[in-house]
Amino acid sequence: MPRRLAGKAAFVTGAGSGIGRAAALLFAREGAKVALVDINRQRMQEVCSEISTLGAEYAPLPADIANPLEVEAAYRGCLDQFGRLDIVFANAGINGTISPLELLTPEEWKQTIDIDLTGTFYTLKYAIPALKDSGGGSVIITSSINGNRVFTNFGMGAYGTAKAGQVALMKMAALELARYKIRVNAVCPGAISTDIEASSNRKPEVDGITIPIVYPEGGHPLAGESGRPEQVAKLVLFLASDDSDHITGTEIYIDGAESLLRG
Repeated sequence: MPRRLAGKAAFVTGAGSGIGRAAALLFAREGAKVALVDINRQRMQEVCSEISTLGAEYAPLPADIANPLEVEAAYRGCLDQFGRLDIVFANAGINGTISPLELLTPEEWKQTIDIDLTGTFYTLKYAIPALKDSGGGSVIITSSINGNRVFTNFGMGAYGTAKAGQVALMKMAALELARYKIRVNAVCPGAISTDIEASSNRKPEVDGITIPIVYPEGGHPLAGESGRPEQVAKLVLFLASDDSDHITGTEIYIDGAESLLRG
């Protein structure tokens, strides 16, 4: 069976763990050359080693997506090695500080917005010239059910705002870039078993603003448990491939109906 991404070059941010890692590995299995972008060099190199065992071509490109110069340099590294760009998976992000808005400092707000929203903008912006040169391509953004369908995760005001902003940016970009055959979509995961909680700073005062909500036993209707990064990666592969060649400007929820229960 032909590999779905054969001959294509992909750029994956947050590639060192979780959904980014799962997508990078799946892209490689499906024939893509993969540029792995992560701020954590050790984790990135571990994924590179895994891709190497698959016999796929890869490029480790350490970068902080909140730094435009580093993002732009990462794209140059990708083009220097692969000569083209076809797929962008703008996946990197953090939960940031979980806090009542009243106690959220400007610095804490800015950190989450800078990484999750502005970093997505940089990842999209600096990809456009190379995608145009390739005759089009696919951009996939990792957003969330938070800020889009779910507003009951108390204390996640900055995160939810950034995730809602990503979806708005995606829709604006999809229309603007359609003439260049560049598709832009977003995936909106619910609870997924990753290490993103390590990027959380939860203030105890959140307990004071939380409104008690009683959910039926087992908060994930489809499977009764959190999703897996590999499940999200399969959706990302579909959006990256020509199988989705008429889909753009669309957010797709992948949460086992969790957000329908919680929204």
